[in-house]
This record gives sequence, C-alpha cells and structure tokens, in this order.
Amino acid sequence: MIQRRLEAQIKEALKRSPSVALMGPRQVGKTTIALNISETTPSVYLDLESRTDLQKVQDIEAFHRENSDKLIVLDEVQRLPEVFASLRGIIDRERRKGNRAGQFLFLGSASIDLLQQSSESLAGRIAYLELHPVDALEYADTSLDKLNTLWVRGGFPESLLSESDQNSLDWRHDFIKTYLERDIPQLGPRIPAETLERFWTMLAHNQGSVLNAAHLARNLDVSGVTIGRYLDLMTDLLLVRRLKPWTANVGKRLIKSPKIYVRDSGITHALLNIPDYNNLLGHPVVGGSWEGFVIENIMAVTPSRVQPYYYGTPRGAEIDLVLEFPGGTKWAIEIKRNSAPSISKGFYSGCEDIKPDKRFVVYSGSDSFPMGEDITAISLPNLMQELLKQ
Repeated sequence: MIQRRLEAQIKEALKRSPSVALMGPRQVGKTTIALNISETTPSVYLDLESRTDLQKVQDIEAFHRENSDKLIVLDEVQRLPEVFASLRGIIDRERRKGNRAGQFLFLGSASIDLLQQSSESLAGRIAYLELHPVDALEYADTSLDKLNTLWVRGGFPESLLSESDQNSLDWRHDFIKTYLERDIPQLGPRIPAETLERFWTMLAHNQGSVLNAAHLARNLDVSGVTIGRYLDLMTDLLLVRRLKPWTANVGKRLIKSPKIYVRDSGITHALLNIPDYNNLLGHPVVGGSWEGFVIENIMAVTPSRVQPYYYGTPRGAEIDLVLEFPGGTKWAIEIKRNSAPSISKGFYSGCEDIKPDKRFVVYSGSDSFPMGEDITAISLPNLMQELLKQ
C-alpha cells in the first residue's frame, strides 16, 4: 500500500467544508482513499455505477434523512449530475443546525461535468481536490531505480505495483481498452473506439509537441473542429494535459498554441507498445516522455493557485515549464533527461524575455548544484519538495 499524500488534505477539507469533490481518472486510487477515511469517520459509501446504489439516491432527500449523522460518499458522481441541485438545500439546512462541515464526499472520474454541475449549485459549499497518479515523492523518494520504474510504468497503482513489466503493460493495455470501449461512451459523446484510440496514440507519438490540429485532422480524416472536440474530451477526462503558452507582452512574437501531453507516462508507453526501461531509452519519444513525466510530477505538488505555462518564440527561445505564483513570482524550469545536464541557448533567451525569479534545470540525477547565472540543477524529488514548501 502506498500512502497517498492527498488523503490528509481531504480529511482537513472535510473539517472545514460541507462537501468535498475528489477528482481523478479511473483506477487512480480515489475509492481506496474514501474507504480509508470511512474507517475512522462514520460514513456510508455508494457506488453510483451500481444499479442498487444508484436507486438509493434517486430521492437524495430521503436518503440523507436516514443518514444525516454520517459522511455520505458518492462514487462516480458524474453518473448522476442532477443530484447537485438537491444537495444545496440539504447542506444549507444542516448549516442552520450547526452542521457546517463533513457532509458529502464526491468522487468523480471526469472534471468538466462535475465542475459545471457542482459550481452551479454548490458555490461556497464545496472544496475541489484532484488526485494525481502516484508521484515520485510517494513512491521513489531518492531512489533512482524506483524513479525509473515509476517513469516506465506510470503512476496508476495497479500498473506500478505489478509483479513484472509485462504484467504492468498488460494492465495498462486493459485500462486503455476499458476506457475506450466502456468508460468514455458512458461519460462523453459517442466516438468510435478505434478512432479515439488512433487519436490517443497520435498524441503519445507527439508527446510534448505544440498542437498542430490540422496535421492531426489530416491523419484521422476529420475536421480541425472535430480534433478540438476529441482533445476537449480527453482533457476533461484528466487523461491529457493541454499546457498553455505564456503570452504576456514581452515585445516579441510568441508561439500561442498549447503543448499536448498524455498525462500518465505509463499510458504513453502502453499506447506506443514500449515494454520496459531499455526499450524506452532507445525510442524516439524518450525525451518527450521524460518531459511529460516531470511536468505531471511537478503539477502533483504545485499549489492550486499557481498557473503552469510553457514559453516559446518562433526564433527558438523556449522554457519547458513556467510556474506563475499569485503576486507574479515566476519559476522557469528546463527539463533534461541526461545525468549531466547542459543548458540550451533557448532557455537563456527565454529567461531574458520573462525574467523569472527562480531558474531550475530538472535532470535525472540525485544532487542539486549551481550552474551559473542563478540557475540550479536539481533532481525531480528535490524540486517537488521545494514546491511543497510553498
């Protein structure tokens, strides 16, 4: 069992908010956390993918009356979005009785439906948290071997903790198939599974590239608008990250299309049939895979109000990740896979343009050391620790 850092944050959120929404892709560990919380908190757990449990909350008012002294956990809540309209009145009545916190815990596998429905009905009554796949601090800490295992297999617990690389890869292939054939049709528009798999695989081949919708559209024989719809769906299901460009006025032409990443490195490798570490090192996607892996681990510990971007100009200035903190403080982060990192001219040029307050090069080693011009080479776990201090 891997202890998830977010579990403590969820418990704290339930102490101050009437309801908490925990979002994350399927199989990432949301239910396990909810059941752990239920062991120490009087709770009732309902899985809304179960027809029996779904029937129990068709009249949520009556169900709440019978369980008003318990934390009500609704898993896969996006299956019943209309429930939020009734919850506002229930929460407000309990508030008037002095019960101001810890009434509902929602678990959801899709961000957009949950956010829209709950924000319309539960404004000021709900806290949002996202559970990422297992990250480097939770699993690898300072072990480079374990960090490489996490990179290859990704952070879904069943994949990461498999007995062998082959078992892990088989699990990820099954995960992809289940998402395409069952989960996505339940959660989103009716898109042929084969088409969506080709799209997902194309994104994996182009991991970390600037979005070229026209190129993707030609390869899939669909319109650019359709590509946008597919990308919105995969982003809303928390499977793909769309990293926005930093576009503040610096007096230069900037690249204004987003960069696209398949969020879990293990899923990237399964889509490309990369079975293990040695095969990954020889694959053309290795650099983009490492970049995406580092970004996702960083985002797992980045405070929620910090905005992530990348920076790029047509003339070659480039920063892999820009973190903009409240108040305007900026961190510039270059990502290098090798253990003896060198700094590109593009990173220097990008830093001259945006003038970050801190400059880091994340590399695959374990030490931290200065590289000149206020740039620090740092391991991924050490940078994550720096962000947790914020």
